[in-house]
Amino acid sequence: MVRNPGPAQLQALTRDRGRQHCRAMTDFMDMALAEAEAAGARGEVPIGCVVVEGASGRVLSRQGNRTEELKDPTAHAEMLAIREAAAAQSSPRLDACDLYVSLEPCAMCAQAISFARVRRLYYGAEDPKMGGVAHGARVFAQSTCHHRPEVYPGLGERRAVRLLKEFFASRR
Repeated sequence: MVRNPGPAQLQALTRDRGRQHCRAMTDFMDMALAEAEAAGARGEVPIGCVVVEGASGRVLSRQGNRTEELKDPTAHAEMLAIREAAAAQSSPRLDACDLYVSLEPCAMCAQAISFARVRRLYYGAEDPKMGGVAHGARVFAQSTCHHRPEVYPGLGERRAVRLLKEFFASRR
């Protein structure tokens, strides 16, 4: 289920979940965006991801893209963060965890999010070209998808879009 929290919805989230929770959401997305910035500085596409234990707010993993560095097409920020969080939890299931990522996950990452049973997915910028959540494959909308996290797009969107635009403009 994809939710698009505009200003009114974010205000409702603030009321419903409390100001502290919304601040934590923003803080976690800021961490993901910091990982994206670090990835960009390494010459990687600036995408960052953070996996958080929902109840405690403990950060289990923070990763940025490393596809060029590792010469691995699957070394997306989400994949690396899910692997690290699963190892930290000693479990392939992250059903009590939330994932924050600066860009809408591609189909591969969306499927990994489903397989890991991530509780909530928060992402910044939409990706009409390669996204797999609200665009493209729409993994969570498929009848073959066994787990659908709650999805909250648009958190930190402006900063995420700016990072991507600046990165690609510098490459042209």
